[in-house]
Amino acid sequence: MARRPSKHLRPARPLSTSLSRAETKRDGTWVVQSVVGGRSEKEYTCPSCHRVIPAGAAHVVAWPRTPHVGASSAVEDRRHWHTACWSRRG
Repeated sequence: MARRPSKHLRPARPLSTSLSRAETKRDGTWVVQSVVGGRSEKEYTCPSCHRVIPAGAAHVVAWPRTPHVGASSAVEDRRHWHTACWSRRG
């Protein structure tokens, strides 16, 4: 059986595509992560405009830094937004 090439020989992936950042909006602090076009495999509905974010479209995923009461994790409140809709949010 042939051996797999070493992972150390592969080119490094850009870190910016997977790092999250914190943004403060009028309703609190949110953890925000950008999704690069071609990376998403599902359709999502934007909570701002209620339009579909097609599979493969660049967009933003955001969730509150602090979970709501009764939630085990703030990630349960994760939502997918059009980048422009998230930017317009105050």
